[in-house]
Amino acid sequence: MKQESKLGSAAVVVASLVVGLLFVAVPASAGQTNGTFISTLQHPVEVGSTVPANGDVNPYGIAVVPSSVGKLVAGDTLVSNFNDMGNTQGTGTTVVEVSPSGALTPFAEISPQPVSGMCPGGIGLTTSLAILPGGWVFVGSLPAGPNGALPSANPAGCLLVLNSSGTPVETWSNANINGPWDMTAVVSGSKASLFVSNALSRPANLTATPPSGLCTIVRVSIVLSPSAMPVMTGTTVVGTGFVWRANKAAFVQSPTGLALGRNGTLYVAETVGSHVTAIPNALSRKTPVKDGKPAIITAKGFLNGPLGMTLAPNGDLIVSNGNDGNVVEISPQGRQLSRVTLVKNGAGDLFGLTISSNRHGLVFVNDGTNAVDLAQGGSGSASATSTAAHITISNFKFSPATLTVQPGAKVSVTNKDGVNHTLTSDTQAFDTGQIASGQTGTFTAPTKPGTYSYRCTVHPYMTGKLTVS
Repeated sequence: MKQESKLGSAAVVVASLVVGLLFVAVPASAGQTNGTFISTLQHPVEVGSTVPANGDVNPYGIAVVPSSVGKLVAGDTLVSNFNDMGNTQGTGTTVVEVSPSGALTPFAEISPQPVSGMCPGGIGLTTSLAILPGGWVFVGSLPAGPNGALPSANPAGCLLVLNSSGTPVETWSNANINGPWDMTAVVSGSKASLFVSNALSRPANLTATPPSGLCTIVRVSIVLSPSAMPVMTGTTVVGTGFVWRANKAAFVQSPTGLALGRNGTLYVAETVGSHVTAIPNALSRKTPVKDGKPAIITAKGFLNGPLGMTLAPNGDLIVSNGNDGNVVEISPQGRQLSRVTLVKNGAGDLFGLTISSNRHGLVFVNDGTNAVDLAQGGSGSASATSTAAHITISNFKFSPATLTVQPGAKVSVTNKDGVNHTLTSDTQAFDTGQIASGQTGTFTAPTKPGTYSYRCTVHPYMTGKLTVS
């Protein structure tokens, strides 16, 4: 399934140095992995497909659902698609939800003219994907222009705000939001900040899109309320001088992955230069840091067209390479600690990535197979044998119909049908009670090992098995 034409901007990235960058990072030792987060990762397994009914492909953005609300189920993974069924870049319109068992559910399909307001240039969902308290989902759009070219609109694209049911309710666009390409979020009480890497920043007077330029990193300030939609209170440019350029295979190459360190420093993966830049005091700074020395903390070495970035539980940075299927672990000081292959011969396969819900593994999109993959850590498990698990009811079926969990595991059950259901043990060992349409029920698995049959008491032909081991 891996084809060069379907790789999108995760296609092979040319790793050239930014003008003036004269140093090369020296990794700790070639391939060294001992003592790092990624050294614990097992061989990745495919969780499930990301291709919805409309055929969208090229998964980019990824976010693990932290808590259940609306259509969002804790532990599921949200994924945004950048390409349409015809594999045209910058035309994907869907966000899908993939359960730990691999069941795919549509979360949102956004029209070119969403009811929340016009998005300059249209819709092409990018790696920018985040979930804030209350189930508010933020996704970026960088739409293609005619014949798949870069858009001429200036600014181009927007940030779309979706409610927990996947409905667009707001569209945010201004001069500082220009081709939002990736995003990370931080929440503090009733306030939140989104950090957005722009891919198409251009002077306001430009009416045509040049083949290259310099772009920005922006902080979007937000006020949250338990009874109202999020409110954008301002945008601040915190980084400038990042190179972007048009690329036929990749649509655009630009700064991509973002991660906010424990020290308040924002780290940026610059794809064109194969380097990582640090922006100190990102939550409060009022003046931007310019890309280049001394802001660049590491370059080249294991980095090979870096794209996605996430913060590991140990505080290190995990970066996905667009050119070779590897991930690289980097200390906050810029030391490249280790490199691990997630996809063999995987040039063009990796893009967005994030830490798994149990904090032991790495969840990532695989553009080569249009799927979500999981590389679980040594202290976790790639199967559903953790202390929490999930079952989905859809089309009058339990999915998965057979599930293995640990004794005493918490199991959540989400009803995606239009009628009430239950999940009830044949021996009365567990019972969710009635679960209304769109709601989630829970039960605790027995502590005694064994296989337990269950059914829906409303529709007894719906059956499944739970194995405790």
